[in-house]
Amino acid sequence: MATDISSETPALITAVDFAAMLKVSVRTLWRLRSAGQVPEPVRLGGAVRWRLDEVRNWIARGCEMSNERK
Repeated sequence: MATDISSETPALITAVDFAAMLKVSVRTLWRLRSAGQVPEPVRLGGAVRWRLDEVRNWIARGCEMSNERK
């Protein structure tokens, strides 16, 4: 039985979607990412995406700032 993936919540989100969730500009999101203060994104070729479940868990934990750069 096939599942219609298009009707489900996406597993990966864009920088625009992530910034909207945080109510910040995309530029601010990139600054936070450079400072290691948001979850690490996934790179798919040239595309950068974040795992929605990781973002939601990070927000639920109070947006803890790790300051770890990888």
